[in-house]
Amino acid sequence: MSGIITSATLSRRSLLRWTGSTALAALAPGVLAAAEPRAIYRDPRAPTDLRVRDLLGRMTLEEKVAQMIALWGTKAEVMQPGGLAFDPARASAAYPAGFGQVTRPSDLRGGPEIAAVAGGTGARFRGSASTIAFVNAVQRWARDQTRLGIPVIFHEEALHGYMAAGATMFPQAIALAGTFDRDLMRRVQSVIGGEVHAHGSHLALSPVVDIARDPRWGRIEETFGEDPYLCGEMGVAAVQGLQGEGETLAPGKVFATLKHMTGHGQPQAGNNIGPAPLGERELRESFFQPFRAVVTRTGIGAVMPSYNEIDGVPSHANRWLLGDVLRGEWGFKGAVVSDYGAIEELETIHHVAPDREAAARAALHAGVDSALPDGLAYRTLAAQVRAGTVAIADVDIACARILAMKFRAGLFENPFVDAAAAERLTGNAPARALALEAARKSLCLLTNDGTLPLKPTGRIAVIGPNAAVARLGGYSAPPRQAVSLLDGVRALVGDTAEVVHAQGVFITRSEDRSADVVLLADPAANRALIAEAVALARGADAIVLAIGDTEQTSREGFASTHLGDRTTLDLLGEQNALFDALHALGKPIVVAAINGRPASWPGVVARANAILECWYPGQEGGTAMAEALFGRVNPGAKLPVTVVREVGQVPFYYNRKPSTQRGYLFADTAPLFPFGHGLSYTTFEIGAPQLSAARIGRAGSVTVSVEVANTGTRAGDEVVQLYVHDLVASVARPVLELKGFERVTLAPGERRTVRFTLGPDAFALWDDTMREVVEPGRFHVMAGPSSAQLKTAVLEIA
Repeated sequence: MSGIITSATLSRRSLLRWTGSTALAALAPGVLAAAEPRAIYRDPRAPTDLRVRDLLGRMTLEEKVAQMIALWGTKAEVMQPGGLAFDPARASAAYPAGFGQVTRPSDLRGGPEIAAVAGGTGARFRGSASTIAFVNAVQRWARDQTRLGIPVIFHEEALHGYMAAGATMFPQAIALAGTFDRDLMRRVQSVIGGEVHAHGSHLALSPVVDIARDPRWGRIEETFGEDPYLCGEMGVAAVQGLQGEGETLAPGKVFATLKHMTGHGQPQAGNNIGPAPLGERELRESFFQPFRAVVTRTGIGAVMPSYNEIDGVPSHANRWLLGDVLRGEWGFKGAVVSDYGAIEELETIHHVAPDREAAARAALHAGVDSALPDGLAYRTLAAQVRAGTVAIADVDIACARILAMKFRAGLFENPFVDAAAAERLTGNAPARALALEAARKSLCLLTNDGTLPLKPTGRIAVIGPNAAVARLGGYSAPPRQAVSLLDGVRALVGDTAEVVHAQGVFITRSEDRSADVVLLADPAANRALIAEAVALARGADAIVLAIGDTEQTSREGFASTHLGDRTTLDLLGEQNALFDALHALGKPIVVAAINGRPASWPGVVARANAILECWYPGQEGGTAMAEALFGRVNPGAKLPVTVVREVGQVPFYYNRKPSTQRGYLFADTAPLFPFGHGLSYTTFEIGAPQLSAARIGRAGSVTVSVEVANTGTRAGDEVVQLYVHDLVASVARPVLELKGFERVTLAPGERRTVRFTLGPDAFALWDDTMREVVEPGRFHVMAGPSSAQLKTAVLEIA
């Protein structure tokens, strides 16, 4: 199996490349543990595979298993009693064989009075200096006070920012996907990786490339949307930004973790971790695509399986998924790390293991190398090896992959970080400027009857539950600064207009995202607030209404006691009543949608003068939203998901099969907004695609040229989208498939030709014998500004 480090993989070439001082005879079995002037594993000149083999040969069984576990709640065992400082003596007593990984050193988990909340939201944050002091103390102990001096690898959450106090918070993942901008994604993730690395961690639990097909699912905001190609392209760019090119980390980079393999984004009934009712062809053609793209095009460091089951087999126990496909077909050579508690859930939720020991065996056999967040099940492995129920060879394979990651990260040479450097880097002016650029490029104009852009004159009422708060979304932490919409509007208009504000309604009774129970705000109190808002708005010239979600109403439901999924998609609480009351005033009303789920708000969409989809736009979002509303910037993002009219349409995605969407009684079949939709303050014309050849062979490629022109009066961005459709095939094919996109900025009157190359991968399918092939036949090649506005050329594949 590719990626397994054994004596067979130690090639003669590797031996000849290495010119260290250690005799090659030391590599012979039974001699590895002998005393040497300089151990091979300590020599940075030696190839990684030789260093791994040398070190592995010196390790005891307990030391090997220790590399496969992590500490999170169990950090309490290595910290001073009642405090947060690392205690070397306690660590040596509790973990004489060491430990391989620490989960989220930036949080207070394991410290005094910190609850053991499964999803991590219950633990607040250390400061930067405290985190770095803890990391450096752990690494000093590991180097100087453990037998072999193996460094510890630390990991952090980093979905749309390093999840620690004071770090830069960028727009949520679904908003970044809507930029359709690979370069921006790379730059954003590079900053995130730099901030993570500066605090001593070398592994980031990001990106999420699950395709999301169910807006009831509370984690949809964490994804790059519904399309396999878009998710793959954004995933590749994110990994390149986080860890750079190649398999060895460059300075300031961190290994990325590809999440969550797979089917996570279309769970049964929209419930987090629910079964993924998917056949193999659907997995390969849709859900596998973004994972395959990242694994085959980058040196991705780690892959995390999903919580759910596929055809009865949970992903953490699925040897076909993690072995045959991930490592065998795609050649993945990194580490597979578990999702938090997922190995234990093989026993407690899926009931495919009778106890924790059996769960550990199943996960290890499937190819899971590291157990997060505390490694509870894997702590049984040493005893199981001795009992003969686990093969030492399986432990060796998993341990070797963790060691290889540490060598590739340079941890054996430089495990320490500098607090002053981290302070200069984190949340600095360039990072804030990039967060503002990202926020600007993530704003999507859904509707506009000409009311936007607003003029900064007269009296402007900024109203709503999301007006005066900077909503950051899930997996975020308090940044050094955050700008709300109200802040942004006041700063932009200055003295040229009067800005007034009213709460309008509250959505929930608290803003504590870690709260298990979520209660909607009191309706009677909200009705009083609506009356106050109406009285305030009656004298306004225009109304900006900020409505949507909170971090409580759109979130990860990580336990039956901490829910995040919903059966309704429309606005919660009295937000519709607030809109109705303000609309009745007859004033121009512009909606700023600040939300984690797509805006399936049919009543608002039908009557608002304009709607700006802002998602969770990050710490600088207030400035960007104000700039867009008043025309200082021109919105250019597109929707990375289809927005349904009502929950009964779910699942609804643009790349559907032709037998779907026949229609319903008493309902409109069309979505509120199609995939790829997004307006501008200028106008564009996209020409029909021009093919370099009308006919190609099955192994051939075609260049597609698409002319785009700015036909309006101001500069703006357009996203040219390229789709294909196989007209007749041996198996049913989607009606559309995105195969290319390019975001371009054009001045008024400017024209540009965008070129795409479509090769065999753009036309391949999995046929009725489950072979990946390109079949001869006719294909439509289509281009346009959205999936619903396309011009077509015909290509024949012979």
